[in-house]
Amino acid sequence: MEARKLDDHVEDSKKTLKKEIGLSEAITVVIGVVIGSGIFFKASSVFKNAGTPMLGILAWVIGGVITMASALTVAEIAAAIPKTGGVFAYLKELYSERWAFLFGWVQALVYVPGVAAALSIVFVTQATYFIPMTEVQQKMLAIFMLFFITGVNIISTKLGSKVQLFATIGKLIPIFVIIVFGLIKGQVNSFSAAQPAVSTGIAGFGAAILGTLWAYDGWVGVGNMAGELKNPKKDLPRSIIVGLAVTIGVYILINIAIVKIMPVSEVINSSKPASDAAVILFGKSGAGLVAAGIMISIFGALNGYLMTGVRVPFAMASDNLFPFAKFFGMVNEKFGTPINVFVFEVVLAALYVLSGSFDTLTNLAVFVMWIFFVMTVAGIFILRSKHKHLERPYKVPLYPIVPIIGIVGGIYILISTLITDTTYAIYGLAVTLIGLPVYMLIKKVYK
Repeated sequence: MEARKLDDHVEDSKKTLKKEIGLSEAITVVIGVVIGSGIFFKASSVFKNAGTPMLGILAWVIGGVITMASALTVAEIAAAIPKTGGVFAYLKELYSERWAFLFGWVQALVYVPGVAAALSIVFVTQATYFIPMTEVQQKMLAIFMLFFITGVNIISTKLGSKVQLFATIGKLIPIFVIIVFGLIKGQVNSFSAAQPAVSTGIAGFGAAILGTLWAYDGWVGVGNMAGELKNPKKDLPRSIIVGLAVTIGVYILINIAIVKIMPVSEVINSSKPASDAAVILFGKSGAGLVAAGIMISIFGALNGYLMTGVRVPFAMASDNLFPFAKFFGMVNEKFGTPINVFVFEVVLAALYVLSGSFDTLTNLAVFVMWIFFVMTVAGIFILRSKHKHLERPYKVPLYPIVPIIGIVGGIYILISTLITDTTYAIYGLAVTLIGLPVYMLIKKVYK
């Protein structure tokens, strides 16, 4: 009887989720989540591993192609299964409830709050450029930012998506300034291979591509909010493809601009190449421009991660696959948002900030997240063979070549991570497997 009441409650909760997000907001969620702080710092490691300016740019292009192949593939799955929870929903439909639970378990308890904690700390670290702060003050401000952004998204999903829109525009302004002035004023000879770094060969080029793939990560999160899109079957694939296409273009252009402004040897030795390029273009005021741009960029990424991330445990609770499902599956009648799960995730993130363990936690979860991501991309073959009845307003082009490109890129990340971060990968798998007895217990409670 209790389970039946819970089912009724869950059904009512799903109905109260407001469909407030249009295509433009969905696109900015993709751009806002992907473009965080990496665009300002990644150039040095990519060009160092690639060996030459041309190979460095090529690495960004290849990374973009692999990412777009994955996006084009997942877009078909998202259009066919436009449910709140994104990857959680796809895994549940295409594989099994158990696989979906294990993904959601790591996502909800480790990855989302860990990434949110890390982004809030990086945001505050950048703020010290303008206002000196002690370590305690930085942690307090980071926690305040977490609760502030959560409060905005609790009040209204529409408000949170509007914040994402303005934050995305704000972060792109300094990036476009560097791109435009760098392409106009930069010296062509610094982009040529006349002064290359020492070539690191195929292994180095592979490491450069790996670096770009990390920078492109995060776009799939928009699928978590499918239940709140006005027209998910059409807008979900469009937002993924358009948002990621814009991001890839921005990444490639700003890296071309940077190596036109600075010799590649200086880019490689710089810890903040975008800032150094801005200083060359605009003097000391350029550093302030980039520092402000980084803060806006991280603010947008943090807003996007929290806004999309909480939909996973909410979707799990809605399917009776989360502890205290009735509580976490509730939607506030006044605001029409899942307040309880928002508070749960932000409290976890705040605890991670205080403990300083967020980097370790996210490192543990990254390997596992990519396992599930590769499974999701490969799920297109299951969708095509076993779920032919599902309506698909969009189909991936050049099937099966495009999905295979995405799968190969994902497997490459998994192998590289297993080799370079073996300990974290094993611990990540262990944390994931702990979810199995939890899953069995939950199934007993809600059977």
